[in-house]
Amino acid sequence: MKAGDLVYVTRAASVQFLRPIRFRVIRVLDWPTYDGWVWLEGYQVNAAGEAVSRRRIFVQRAGLTAPPPAVPPQAGGRRSAGRVRR
Repeated sequence: MKAGDLVYVTRAASVQFLRPIRFRVIRVLDWPTYDGWVWLEGYQVNAAGEAVSRRRIFVQRAGLTAPPPAVPPQAGGRRSAGRVRR
């Protein structure tokens, strides 16, 4: 794991994450921890990839996964220009 990596943090990484989050790693902190655990500093990001908040999290490496693909935003209910209603 290195700076710039995007990881998906779920309950498998730590029980505090009842709702999974996407997390962009800034750095892996060199703090003493239990075997298999790690402190990460980075940003929680939304589905669009924008930073929401800066955080430090304590998680199990084995519980981190690649995030699912982001769902593109809907067009806001607009109709396609191909059909005109009269």
